[in-house]
Amino acid sequence: MKRGAWVVIFSMLCAAFAGSTVFAQQTSTQQAAEAVPEIRYRSIPDFFKLPPDLYFGEASGVAVNSKGHVFVFSRGNTTGPAYGAAAAQLLEFDATGRYVREIGHNLYAWSFAHTVKVDAEDNIWATDKGSDMVIKFNPAGRVVMVFGRKQEASDEGTGPLKHVHPALAPVDGMFRQVTDVAWDAEGNTYISDGYINSRVAKVDKDGNWVKSWGEPGSGPGQFNTPHSIAVDAQGNVYVADRGNRRIQVFDGDGKFLRQITIDVPVPPDARPAIGAKPTATNGTMAPGAPWAICITPGPKQYLYSADAFPGRIYKMTLDGKVLGMLGESGKQLKQFGWIHEMACPSENTLYVAELLNWRVQKLVLEPEK
Repeated sequence: MKRGAWVVIFSMLCAAFAGSTVFAQQTSTQQAAEAVPEIRYRSIPDFFKLPPDLYFGEASGVAVNSKGHVFVFSRGNTTGPAYGAAAAQLLEFDATGRYVREIGHNLYAWSFAHTVKVDAEDNIWATDKGSDMVIKFNPAGRVVMVFGRKQEASDEGTGPLKHVHPALAPVDGMFRQVTDVAWDAEGNTYISDGYINSRVAKVDKDGNWVKSWGEPGSGPGQFNTPHSIAVDAQGNVYVADRGNRRIQVFDGDGKFLRQITIDVPVPPDARPAIGAKPTATNGTMAPGAPWAICITPGPKQYLYSADAFPGRIYKMTLDGKVLGMLGESGKQLKQFGWIHEMACPSENTLYVAELLNWRVQKLVLEPEK
């Protein structure tokens, strides 16, 4: 056979092989999507019973204590200007959704609500992005510990913090737009700090500053808006590195262990909760970018993570395997508008706080047997 004929045959074989490879990749992707089942679930309608003339604003935080009481941190309680008004109100409800009380009314730290958490002793912790403070309340609702410091109203130049490049050096004991808090079994507190400092701070059970780790960036141990934080039963720290579209996992001393990315394909008809359909594959609005994470109690723990687009919640093992997913963007029950925080008091019960829909939904999951 002539050399030219061999060239033609070889080219045809290469093209056929390439085509089979592309087909295999497409098949693999389709199989990956099919391997992540949709979790059946219910949203309890009208769960929270607010008294007359009391309203949720943007629901930025939700937490549950040992009695099943639910705490909602909302950007409400404001009649001020559109810009610069204080927007933070902490409300407690019993296990049936009945309103119990407001905690911290007129608190000095209240500025712009971010998250609320409840520790193992039922102390209530609030992180306020606007005042750069973390407040610990005892179960009775009294302030027992304060972290960070609010800007002084009398200082010249007091105003919104600037995102400068290169970033300003962080200061021990101070925060810049703090985002969340979590604890290990020894009572150490881990604080994600946050939009500007891009680090995690560690404080001991007595409130003493221990250390911090992290800086702005995209490498291991670097962050682009550490937005949510959780700790597992072994003391490993999970940080929702939202802007880098990943969850980073560290030991209690800040040693990087691994990272988790959520790469479940997006339905072609998926719609955003607001604005144009995101096209970026990385960053805050990218599919799988973790806005909120939570870890269920033991003995077998699960990790839940929520994104803004396509508005889904993912159930995972602690090593990052996606076991199931639920939800989509929208305004109806069982749809979500920017989940900002989740509480998962059990494997199949979730409370999700939404910014755009001004609400918290109680979800009951019904996994396949």
